[in-house]
Amino acid sequence: MFNITGVNNSTSMESMGFVRSILLSVMLLSFCVFIYFVTIILHAFFTNPHIRENSRYVLFIHMLINDALLLSVLIFLFLMSRYLIFIPVPICYALLTFSINAFRVTPYNLAIMSLERFFAISYPLRHAEICTRQRSLLAIAAMWLLNLIPHFVDFIAMCYSMPKNFFTTKLECLWQEFAMNRFQVILRPVTDIATFMLVGLVILYTYVKVMIVARRIGSGKSSAFKAKKTVLLHALQLGLCMMAFTSSTTDSNLREYYYLMPLTNFFLFMCIPRFISPLIYGIRDEVFRKHMRKMNFSI
Repeated sequence: MFNITGVNNSTSMESMGFVRSILLSVMLLSFCVFIYFVTIILHAFFTNPHIRENSRYVLFIHMLINDALLLSVLIFLFLMSRYLIFIPVPICYALLTFSINAFRVTPYNLAIMSLERFFAISYPLRHAEICTRQRSLLAIAAMWLLNLIPHFVDFIAMCYSMPKNFFTTKLECLWQEFAMNRFQVILRPVTDIATFMLVGLVILYTYVKVMIVARRIGSGKSSAFKAKKTVLLHALQLGLCMMAFTSSTTDSNLREYYYLMPLTNFFLFMCIPRFISPLIYGIRDEVFRKHMRKMNFSI
């Protein structure tokens, strides 16, 4: 009986290892396809001066570049963690700081894109004056500076509690390794919740306002109805991003029952919401579709 159980356990682990390899391959292949789409959209953006001056496209391109860099860093850290490869503390902390910042920037970017659609529909005559390229760049800088504040506070709190020579060591690159005190443990979820609540309220407000305008116009083909769909897509992507908060709970509580849970959570809730960005905002845009046709790209 013992031998049979041992064989069954061994077979089960081999099967899960095979499935894990397939899932990892799908994730890496999807990432390559994502980078391919991003490259095409970036080429369209940087080779068309009138697109570069459009605030909507400036925000969209920033989100694409941010998501591409974020996924690159996250996949690198995920692979390092899965294969227990230790990284020097300064490099690890810099990568984690960037990845968390980039993760929080995406919701803010979605909120500002929703506000841009709101101004375009509600104040069409003043839209070009309000939503300029320069103001979009200032908004992007403000997003990053705002997100750096919690990290600055976290770094100060960590320095008070970290052991001597901590920055000269190597460790498994996980954020939990830098949580030296209770204040740090509380700060990150509180910041995340505040971020997503604020962004959720902005997107809800803009959706309601745009929907009112769309109903008043009463044309299913109007720009207001298109804007309403765009804001709704922003809300959908925000919801997918928020699902990432469930990963820590399921990883810790279900790992013993499901060997693939960490990889599955990472793929579903961190990767997929960003993989679909070029599809949702790029391919459905007529400007980028025309550019793809010129490149003989079939969609």
